[in-house]
Amino acid sequence: MLNVETALKEAAAIEGTLGAALVDYGSGMPLGTIGGSKDLDLTVAAAGNTDVVRAKVRAMEMLGLKDEIEDILITLGNQYHLIRLLKGRGGDGFFLYLALDRNRANLAMARLRLKKIEVDLDI
Repeated sequence: MLNVETALKEAAAIEGTLGAALVDYGSGMPLGTIGGSKDLDLTVAAAGNTDVVRAKVRAMEMLGLKDEIEDILITLGNQYHLIRLLKGRGGDGFFLYLALDRNRANLAMARLRLKKIEVDLDI
């Protein structure tokens, strides 16, 4: 089992990671962050991505989709922003956010590593 700090350290170890956060999308507040920079304020990113998650959940409800969101990918010119919604073991209502340098990251591997972190995380 991983605690928040260890989970974020594992996320930060993913090749190309610029920053990571574990976010409560009920409040938009991060439970923890790692990395970031003056150009990537993870507290602001947590709040902004909470709006993205809420909008997607609302859209799925309006469409009557009975499926679960695994992750949401936002592709920028130089970065990938990956949002992984957590399920189980107290993870409902939380997401892992990962900002990656597009030139250094392997998106498929990053998704697999976040999935493993999710499985091992105990909130």
